Amino acid sequence: MGLYDFTFYDLIQRNATNFGKRPAWFEVDDQRTLTFSEVKEQVNRLAGGLQQLGIQKGDRICAVGKNSLEFFLLYGAAAALGAIVVPINWRLSVEEALFNLNDCEPKILFVDADFQEMTQDRKDKLPSVEHFFNLKPSGGDFAEFATLLDNPAEFDAVDVATDDGLVIIHTAAVAGRPRGALLTHGNVISANISLNLLFDLSVEDVHLNLLPLFHVAGLFMATGSFHAGALSINMNRFDAQQAVDLIAEKKVTVLYDFSPILSSILDAHEKSDKDITSLKTVKGIENPETIERYQKVTGGTFFCVYGQTETSAMATLGRYNDRPGSAGQILELADVRLVDGSDNPVGTGEIGEIAVKGPMVFKGYWNLPQDTEYTFRGGWHHTGDLGRFDEDGFLWYEGRKAEKELIKPGGENVYPAEVERAILEHPAIEKAVVIGVPDPMWKEGIKAVCILKPGQELDARGLIAFVSQHIASYKKPRYVEFLTEFPLLKDGSPDRAKIKELYGGPQE
Repeated sequence: MGLYDFTFYDLIQRNATNFGKRPAWFEVDDQRTLTFSEVKEQVNRLAGGLQQLGIQKGDRICAVGKNSLEFFLLYGAAAALGAIVVPINWRLSVEEALFNLNDCEPKILFVDADFQEMTQDRKDKLPSVEHFFNLKPSGGDFAEFATLLDNPAEFDAVDVATDDGLVIIHTAAVAGRPRGALLTHGNVISANISLNLLFDLSVEDVHLNLLPLFHVAGLFMATGSFHAGALSINMNRFDAQQAVDLIAEKKVTVLYDFSPILSSILDAHEKSDKDITSLKTVKGIENPETIERYQKVTGGTFFCVYGQTETSAMATLGRYNDRPGSAGQILELADVRLVDGSDNPVGTGEIGEIAVKGPMVFKGYWNLPQDTEYTFRGGWHHTGDLGRFDEDGFLWYEGRKAEKELIKPGGENVYPAEVERAILEHPAIEKAVVIGVPDPMWKEGIKAVCILKPGQELDARGLIAFVSQHIASYKKPRYVEFLTEFPLLKDGSPDRAKIKELYGGPQE
């Protein structure tokens, strides 16, 4: 480690000094509370246990599981050793999860009880994995997590730099396969600083940790709150009434929201007599009606955001009330510009591709140098998203470039081409076009517009059930419409823009 380096493990050590006796993490399931000093001790023990197994700098540590203290400790121990955590989205299908696992060739795999049987039956398909562990105590055939903590909290120091990788998070399957975005210690620290500055987080704050730690938003809200010395209340799985109870009892002040999380909490609150006015800050993507309802109930502030995994979850951020409908203004540690098809900047009010640079931009796509080079052309990260700046510098999101069309149900990224491939595997389907449509619960829903082969019969329920067997459930279409013909372009291909115009309105 050089004189000017600062890593996530350095942060853990710093917080143990500054906030040692203060609570850092509360585990709802088993009521465990760890102080900042105890977090450091547990991280050191885990780092020592992993080092004894032969985990070295650059090795990948994979985890499949729900949010837990153990999951968070893995990030700390990996940071201490210079290893890289690969969190797997547990909502993926088995085939999708195996692809992401093998893409990064992990040396060790941690698995929740819920996913142990699936993993046990497929050990032969994970050739790089040398060690299998339970993520939480659960019995079974895997080694216990606790055995890695059975040491004197010591490990041999490793030279880890700010620019070294800490986590690989796989993006949605553009061009037929997910891509692992490598995020560094510097990315994490930069995101933390931005969060703490904009939300004014401190040791007095309490974060309700309910987004998954495999998601960049969930991970960076947890690390950002930790950085500020705040307490994180960790929910293993989301339950709206339990969330209301926790907000009231623990005086939760901040959370990250993807629709319909916040509306579910507000609905549950209406049925209770609990006081949730401590919730002063909510950040995320939500419908205007829900945002305004939250602000009326709590008097709190909702922050709208634009970002992606590759920008450490954020590039712009702003208070909803400052410019309703926008994604806020450029963060203090970012530079954002909009460019045309030739990468020339566009003027105020004009739509262009969003390009970002700064310390929050990821290091690149894992083992995909050509993709990385193309994305970073001209010294900017090209997001594939479209936007426009108004005269006051507020960013307005305007969708995706044609080759990167994206649907975002509940904050997840889904590429239409991936869903279309799954639909076309059904023997009754001749053609399919998948589009995003307004959805009252998820903000954006997935709709399949299909043509059946001659003589074939199929209903929407049957198609949805078929698709859910091949890809993650959140990627399946929520709406299906069968046509006898598509509007076509001159080359005979489906006119996607026309199809969206005709069939992409609010669904009944």
